[in-house]
Amino acid sequence: MSGKRLDYISWDEYFMGVAILSGMRSKDPGTQVGACIVSSDNKILSMGYNGFPTGCSDDEFPWEREGEPLESKYYFAAHSELNAILNYRGGSLEGAKIYVSLFPCNECAKAIIQAGIKTIVYDSNKYANTPAVIASRRMLDAAGVKYYQYKRTGREIKLNV
Repeated sequence: MSGKRLDYISWDEYFMGVAILSGMRSKDPGTQVGACIVSSDNKILSMGYNGFPTGCSDDEFPWEREGEPLESKYYFAAHSELNAILNYRGGSLEGAKIYVSLFPCNECAKAIIQAGIKTIVYDSNKYANTPAVIASRRMLDAAGVKYYQYKRTGREIKLNV
């Protein structure tokens, strides 16, 4: 009797993999972030990545990080978490978990809290000491949203598509 295979990926590996794969859809030349929202029974509810709203051309809006406000991406691009929340068409996200490749900023924290998402699993926190992330943590803590950093396993997951 052989039994089941033991080298299958964990739920965290699976959903963080989906978030990272979603981020690969982003056209942003500097930062690609993906998000995956999951129900309490481990069903994918929605996904998103950072980019411009539907109908706003990736070729006509700016991708620059620096410069005048209307010549940079910041007034135009939507973050992956907000896109994942807005992409969901199934009703309430109350009690859901979001996997995201970068710790949420203050604006995304507001949307996560308002949507009723209760847990954040993040990969990178490279902006941990910025005002946006400090404000984010403060709001998430006040609202009782749990968050923890994804623990990378070092496992190589290869896709041949």
